[in-house]
Amino acid sequence: MQTTDLIRAYYDAFNRGDRDAMLALLTDDVVHDLNQGARETGRDTFRAFMARMDRSYSEQLRDIVVMESADGARASAEYVVHGTYKADDEGLPRATGQTYVLPGGAFFDIRDGRIARVTNYYNLGDWIAQVEGAQ
Repeated sequence: MQTTDLIRAYYDAFNRGDRDAMLALLTDDVVHDLNQGARETGRDTFRAFMARMDRSYSEQLRDIVVMESADGARASAEYVVHGTYKADDEGLPRATGQTYVLPGGAFFDIRDGRIARVTNYYNLGDWIAQVEGAQ
């Protein structure tokens, strides 16, 4: 699978809510850099992260644009998150079903046809302003 197709498959699985399909596209030792947070390592840790996210958020990514390096070893994606904040997430405002629309992006390392690193970025201040303004 080509790098762009791999990243598109990852986001297609995300949008379908198919976490097993997402996880199958990751290396066992995948590195996950959380937005404004810690670095986590491993597929099982990523699975636990997704379970936490699924508890608090319902999200769809739209307008996805994928770019890759000439050798296919790195890629990036830009997208717009359309979401609902459905349950309180630790350290963040109270959830009351607020909706939000937020641009975001990610960077990837690819190894042996799988995603070896995912680094996500979005503007947390913008997200907080949207969910606090909707309360």
